[in-house]
Amino acid sequence: MSSRTLLCVHAHPDDESLFTAGVTSHYAERGDRVVLVTCTLGQLGIDQAGRAGCDEGHDALSTRATRAGELQRAAALVGVSRLVTLGFLDSGMTRWPSNADPDAFMNADVDATARIIAAVIDQEDATVVVTYDENGFYGHPDHVMAHAVTRRAVELSSSAQRLFYPVVPRGVLRRFIEEARGAGVFLPAWVEDAVADVADESVASVMDVSRFSALKQRAIATHASQSDNADLVTMGPDLFALIFGTEYYQLGWHRDHSSLACGDDLFGGLA
Repeated sequence: MSSRTLLCVHAHPDDESLFTAGVTSHYAERGDRVVLVTCTLGQLGIDQAGRAGCDEGHDALSTRATRAGELQRAAALVGVSRLVTLGFLDSGMTRWPSNADPDAFMNADVDATARIIAAVIDQEDATVVVTYDENGFYGHPDHVMAHAVTRRAVELSSSAQRLFYPVVPRGVLRRFIEEARGAGVFLPAWVEDAVADVADESVASVMDVSRFSALKQRAIATHASQSDNADLVTMGPDLFALIFGTEYYQLGWHRDHSSLACGDDLFGGLA
């Protein structure tokens, strides 16, 4: 079987472990090439003193270095063959003062950034690309920008055939949140604030990645500096698998109308 290339575009270090570690592990296991593009340095993540990026005294420089190392280790763990870091500044959450920084990713030139990503797509001959939907999954401005630049990049590229968005159907997300709260589990913002308006019928591909659940949990743990995910790391395997054991993908763009029956394979029907 010939090797194919899956390319994922994520906003921050740790997003690759939280959102797409199942499919990257799956395709790497079967011998396909996996490329990860991480757009920001993540320097506004939680620093060594436990301070958020908007807190007084936050150490952005050491946080950047810490997260770079975590990203390298986690990416290797989840099957990434090549890691590309675009080097934009983390914009921070909506309405943080950092939003105004002209070098923040949310203020990037969409076409210029899209051309960079398109060049990587074509260099790698990637036919399937994954990023967030137009809501950025939970509204983070860097996720929203990742959608904008990647959506434009696949149009500019010559090799991309499909663009998928990782989503969680509303029924699955509600059940997970209810069970997690019932178990006294602290949930990070990307879960609590997820835009849960994805109907089951809008999901194009359902990937059973339960065999990688433990690996995904280790990958999240590798991003140890981001302590807001700590309860995901210690969560029991059954509850963890409820949301991480299956990955759901919405088809956001395709080059033509042939062979769109994806099923349990993002490459399904592609030559």
